Amino acid sequence: MARNTFLSWSTTAGDNIDVGGVYIGEGCPPSNMNNSDRTIMAILRRDVDGKVVYAAKSGGYTALATDNNAVHRYTATATVTLTAAATLGTDWHYTVIADGADVTIDPNGAETIDGAATLVVPSGYSAFIVCNGSAFFSDKVVSLLATKADTTAIGSFIDGLLLSNNSGSPNTQIDFAAGSVRSGSSFVSNPSSITKRINGTWAVGTGNGGLDTGSVGASATYFAYALRKDDDLTFDVVLSTSATIAGVTTTLLTGYTIVKQIGVVLTDASSLIRPFVMYPHDEYTFVTPVKDANSITTSTTSTLLALTVPNGVKVKAKLRFFYSSSATTAAALISDPSQGVLVSGLGGSGSNVGTIQVASGFAVGSSGIWTNTAKQVRHVAGATGDLWVWNDGFHFPCGRNA
Repeated sequence: MARNTFLSWSTTAGDNIDVGGVYIGEGCPPSNMNNSDRTIMAILRRDVDGKVVYAAKSGGYTALATDNNAVHRYTATATVTLTAAATLGTDWHYTVIADGADVTIDPNGAETIDGAATLVVPSGYSAFIVCNGSAFFSDKVVSLLATKADTTAIGSFIDGLLLSNNSGSPNTQIDFAAGSVRSGSSFVSNPSSITKRINGTWAVGTGNGGLDTGSVGASATYFAYALRKDDDLTFDVVLSTSATIAGVTTTLLTGYTIVKQIGVVLTDASSLIRPFVMYPHDEYTFVTPVKDANSITTSTTSTLLALTVPNGVKVKAKLRFFYSSSATTAAALISDPSQGVLVSGLGGSGSNVGTIQVASGFAVGSSGIWTNTAKQVRHVAGATGDLWVWNDGFHFPCGRNA
């Protein structure tokens, strides 16, 4: 049966607050109230007493007893120093809005807020702070309730967060667009694009290094992972040669959770980021096609060919082919190594590089071919000849659905 909850408040001294049939004496909270109860009651008082005082701040400030029930909007980086909890007293409450930069809440001396030495309110967020006479608490309890529900969630997705070469420094920096990502119970959102450097070890924030360890390598694969900062749930990215979360070096990532792999970056022989365009559904196109085979010998013996694609994972390479042979009616076949050794031609497994009708003529074709984890595909022909392979890019499935 549904239960009606109502709130009444009398300004007569000694009257009670009635919340859903529970009476609380004005100015005298019961001693058995926990800190979550105190926070909720303070929010109720804030919302009904009609005495909120608003002010804009552009720098650091010390919150005083007279700021009880105040709402302060900070438009620049600031530290809010809280007066001693005993001085502010039980049920003192205060709202901070970070509108333009992060705001740090710093309790007096060794006092804590939510059990920590400080609380960072990220730009674009707010925090409602309550004092119990000895420590401080924030409406992070509401966030914790959301997190509790979040732990029961299932599924995985990436919304946005497309990768691209940075326009100013395309050879060394990668931009990550705004978006959100979930992997099971872990979720993080990025409200605006950030940039990470591939030529430096990881440091928090946009424009800083992105590598989990070491220095950038030549012809290497770097997987991008979304990070969530544990204390304020903010977003960042780390780059690693590991194809799995378990292999990422976490020495520099204290206080962060690795949420999900969100993309991949390749370097060339000069250790520079290979220019690419990334499309929805995790598809990458090289700005300049890569010639992965230049008149190599192909024959009736199936052979592996290494491609310029991510290492350690299977991807679907976007390939174009050119085959020439002195034999007539011969064709070539490029295939997924997981299919095993195939035979090219009408009597075998067919072909995807046409059929030569004139001796020393040529045939062309194109196809999307899945690789093995060693970046390889197989090629075989109906007769010995020469093979050229152009690589336009690849599809690497991280989990984008749009």
